Amino acid sequence: MEGLHLFLFLSVPLYIFCALIPENKQTAFLDFRNLPPLSIFSLIFFYLHFHFHRHLHLSVCVCVMEGSSILVTGGAGFIGTHTVVQLLNQGFKVTIIDNLDNSVEEAVDRVRDLVGPQLSLNLQFHLGDIRNKQDLEKLFSGAKFDAVIHFAGLKAVGESVLHPFRYFDNNLIGSITLYQVMAEYNCKKLVFSSSATVYGQPKEIPCNEDFELKAMNPYGRTKLFLEEIARDIHSADPEWKVILLRYFNPVGAHESGELGEDPKGIPNNLMPYIQQVAVGRLPELNVRDYIHVMDLADGHVAALKKLYKQQDIGCSVYNLGTGRGTSVLEMVTAFEKASGKKIPIKLCSRRPGDATEGKIWDRGDVQRSMELGKTEPVGISEEEIRNKGVRSVFLWL
Repeated sequence: MEGLHLFLFLSVPLYIFCALIPENKQTAFLDFRNLPPLSIFSLIFFYLHFHFHRHLHLSVCVCVMEGSSILVTGGAGFIGTHTVVQLLNQGFKVTIIDNLDNSVEEAVDRVRDLVGPQLSLNLQFHLGDIRNKQDLEKLFSGAKFDAVIHFAGLKAVGESVLHPFRYFDNNLIGSITLYQVMAEYNCKKLVFSSSATVYGQPKEIPCNEDFELKAMNPYGRTKLFLEEIARDIHSADPEWKVILLRYFNPVGAHESGELGEDPKGIPNNLMPYIQQVAVGRLPELNVRDYIHVMDLADGHVAALKKLYKQQDIGCSVYNLGTGRGTSVLEMVTAFEKASGKKIPIKLCSRRPGDATEGKIWDRGDVQRSMELGKTEPVGISEEEIRNKGVRSVFLWL
């Protein structure tokens, strides 16, 4: 069959060309009525051939994506678990590696409960640390991974200022080790969970992907360094396909109330802090862009799909946000309305390493969102963030 295709591709165009030129060598218009039957057949063949292969390519992409095996580092965490739910629901096979530094294995069990027994067969959990090359090699040698979504790492701005070496070790060393093992096992598709902290304090808002990168704290700098490392890897080996997702402040929980954010120790994110004040675990609460965690999970899945669909993706970056700033006090007010509880607050100075006013948010660019396969901007409206996001968190309590 391949020989027949080659013969037709080489001989038929020449035959048609000759058939269209009259003997007197004068220019003639294309007249299908005068074409030999074989020429008409050839034209039909070419149309059907390319039409079939175009649709075949699209269907193959969909089938390959749905059957793909995805490694999710830090998949037992807040954003990780919500993303794993979406991956499983869309037909992916998922393996989680997590050292449970700031998460619990119970969260993975909740994922299994949410997706049901059939889809749970496509989920594997491994207790391990990406800083340990042996843990990663054991994982990669036992399974073939098509892509990696990389969440694993520490993420508290204030803590990074006080303990920078801990962040260099976890975020930088861990990620570099992961990339090395990925290369060794020819796994070269990566969605990297970066951060809006790479922008530092931008001169104007809202900020977009083209703004100057000027991280102001050790945590942000680890994300910035890892972005540069990803670009260097792609430059050295163009087979790598990488999407860097810079996102802002995730809030909310799964609509079922079965998944949410419940970190160990004192929370660093706003919503778990508010909810712990609401239930009495913490005594009081000490303008950002808040994005619902399920929209953030969908953003990661959309980025993963784009790695399969676009061959020349290279190393691309996307902001994930709503394009609207929401103050801490507005979020507290929304939580009070949803929960019926009064939240004690105390006005304090900003955290070490924070941007001057904390007023950094994404422009919510429609075109960039559509590039990730979205029909509307990533995120939800300001009112939904305050209400839907807060209601889902209250169900999670």
